[in-house]
Amino acid sequence: MYAITLGDGALLRPLEPWRAQEFLDHVDRGRDFIGRYIPLPDAVTDLASSRAYLTAYGEKALTDTARVDGIWLDGTLVGGVLFRTMDVHLGTAEAGCWLEPSAVGRGLATRATRILIDWAVEERGIHRVEWRVCAENTPSIAVAHRLGMTRDGVLREHFPHRGQRQDIEVWSVLAPEWRAQKPT
Repeated sequence: MYAITLGDGALLRPLEPWRAQEFLDHVDRGRDFIGRYIPLPDAVTDLASSRAYLTAYGEKALTDTARVDGIWLDGTLVGGVLFRTMDVHLGTAEAGCWLEPSAVGRGLATRATRILIDWAVEERGIHRVEWRVCAENTPSIAVAHRLGMTRDGVLREHFPHRGQRQDIEVWSVLAPEWRAQKPT
């Protein structure tokens, strides 16, 4: 399989079901931090659920409707990027990311997501990439901004998470905008 360097000892590569224990260990290390805004740690609680999560994304990758890649730093899985949804026919996708605390502040999420978006736009013909983020998640909003996305609006009290409804900001970048901001 592929491994794409992100610099500074970091790699981006597929998160496949055979990595279920490694994925679970990663989620366990960052469970409270990751779970502040996204439900991933609530879905991945043991080896069986870890394998099921990765298998579901593997099946979605086969049908070209979603995908998940991991971010490794010095050989340790520390985060991931994904297309939670992808509709090649409509030309839309929703990207996202997460990191455990040890990987925050290094630019890994931005660099990995940039690779993912570039692949979707240039290889799969995606026209619009969305980024949906809890309005309180300022680090993730900063990633959207660094990726050149535009804030489309807020879905008020849209997503129930751990007993509270979150306002969700919707950010996006269109293929022509993406291409225009790429370095020559």
